[in-house]
Amino acid sequence: MIFVTNDDGIDAPGLQVLAEALETLDEVYVVAPDRERSAVGMAITLHQPLRAKQIRTRVYAVDGTPVDCVDLALGTLLPEPPRLLVSGINRGQNLGADIHFSGTVGAAKKGTLSGIPSIAVSLALEQIGEQPDFHYKTAGTIACRIAKQVIEKGIPSHILLNVNVPNCGLSEIRGIKITRQDRGNYSINAVTRLDRGGRPYYWIGGERTQIDFGRDTDLHAVHNRRVSITPVQLDFTDHTLITPLKSWLDDENMQL
Repeated sequence: MIFVTNDDGIDAPGLQVLAEALETLDEVYVVAPDRERSAVGMAITLHQPLRAKQIRTRVYAVDGTPVDCVDLALGTLLPEPPRLLVSGINRGQNLGADIHFSGTVGAAKKGTLSGIPSIAVSLALEQIGEQPDFHYKTAGTIACRIAKQVIEKGIPSHILLNVNVPNCGLSEIRGIKITRQDRGNYSINAVTRLDRGGRPYYWIGGERTQIDFGRDTDLHAVHNRRVSITPVQLDFTDHTLITPLKSWLDDENMQL
């Protein structure tokens, strides 16, 4: 069994394309948010109950976050543990710093933490015009091929695969590249406006800055119409810094 979720909501076209593509490999269960929950990262709902509505056979909508969906699926909605979790197909890229905020990647992180091999799949729209054609079928085909390999060969228990597919036809894809996360960030931007009562409110956002456009990055791959596959580890520890830190942040130097 394959478990599919997303952060764009139960009615998102990318979710439907992904589920249909993966049905060629195994039975698919879908548990996804009942509405768009983009950019919520690994947020979970702790201060109110969750509700799940069965939409049709093996398809559930949850009034919570993508991680809530994973928790409910693994805890009660699925008849057995899935052999694979695939999150997506996200409407928009998840490159570089995006993975820290993405609900799509957040669901894959939760799956990995729960011992389920997990893949996050996004359709990269960064260089496309305001009203693009969404090539979800391209991303679905690529996701199915990657899923087949993961099922057959596995991935380490602490790793998820973050996949970004260029928004173009399958025949226009120039290949698949294993990449690293680019180190670009976003500018800090808060736009202040006034409501009818004269009270301020804010829109936050930002533009991508400090572009790390190395040839081995996810960003470079996608800009050159290659599928980017980045192995993302969940252990954030910088093991190379442990010994140096001990030399100057020990009990003696800190006077404890």
